[in-house]
Amino acid sequence: MLKHWHTALALLALSVSTCASAADDTSRSSDLPTYHSNVSQVGVTFFATDESNHPLKSLTKSDFAVVDNEHVVRNFRTFTRSDETSLDVVALVDLSESVAPRFRAAMSDVLQLVAHKQSIPDDSIAVLSFGGTFGTLGGPFDSIHPAILCSAGCRTADFASRLLAVQSGSTTPLFDALIFGADFISHRRRIGARPVIILFSDGNDTISLHSARQALQAVLDQGALLYCFDTGTSENQSPNRSSSLSSSQSPNQTTGSMFLRRASDATGGRYFSLRFSPANGAAAVLNAVLEDLRASYVVTYDLPSHQAGFHSLRLLPTHNLNLTFHSRNGYDYEPSGR
Repeated sequence: MLKHWHTALALLALSVSTCASAADDTSRSSDLPTYHSNVSQVGVTFFATDESNHPLKSLTKSDFAVVDNEHVVRNFRTFTRSDETSLDVVALVDLSESVAPRFRAAMSDVLQLVAHKQSIPDDSIAVLSFGGTFGTLGGPFDSIHPAILCSAGCRTADFASRLLAVQSGSTTPLFDALIFGADFISHRRRIGARPVIILFSDGNDTISLHSARQALQAVLDQGALLYCFDTGTSENQSPNRSSSLSSSQSPNQTTGSMFLRRASDATGGRYFSLRFSPANGAAAVLNAVLEDLRASYVVTYDLPSHQAGFHSLRLLPTHNLNLTFHSRNGYDYEPSGR
């Protein structure tokens, strides 16, 4: 059974090699989300996109370098294609008042996502929501509590009719909903499947009991990629680059969009603006997820510095400067015996 949605997740010191920096601050501080490692080898899963935002399926280890803190790493222990072949997709839908103008379009996007059958079995898709009001999905829910709209059988006509019966609410417990989604993932893990959260939201939070840091940490602890589809933007932005914000955007919209960009970057996912693909919507996002998975690589290298604490992590192109690399962007190193 899922934990109660407002129960704080234990932030375990996991013995893994990669991690992320903060979504709510570009600087590093003691209260930002991290992954921990006490091993002498670092492993990074990543993919790269070209100037047209298309994933590259043919990289060599000479095409990039890793910057671990201030240490440039070019000598890698291993460099291989990722062996991940399937996804476990959770669509997390913001139904709050702030996205009301896009409410029906968002419902259409979700149905489009669910209907996409390429490489995604029916039992590998779930739809969760927050900020909406409805009373026909097994009990009376309100805008405060995140809810499971479907965890199996999401492609049935019954689910489509129930989804369209949902009404937009008022409050926006975005950070609590991300923790709820991460906890949901922890109870449906499938061996060999990469967990992915596709978030439909404007990025604004109004009522959560948890912080942005705690929300992102919960997602990172599950090793999930976060793909954010910004339902609060109207400018035609690049789908994977954090372009400058329009002066016509409201302060809340600016803050929300910034959170979505930073959160997706921190997990190694991608950010998409509203007008990235108006004709295909969510299906285009899922296509991008599938393409990213098929173009993923894993690189390992010796830890360049045994200094305890946070190590920032960047992958930079060495030849084609138009390449953009997507990966977690840091880890916390804890030497053995401490």
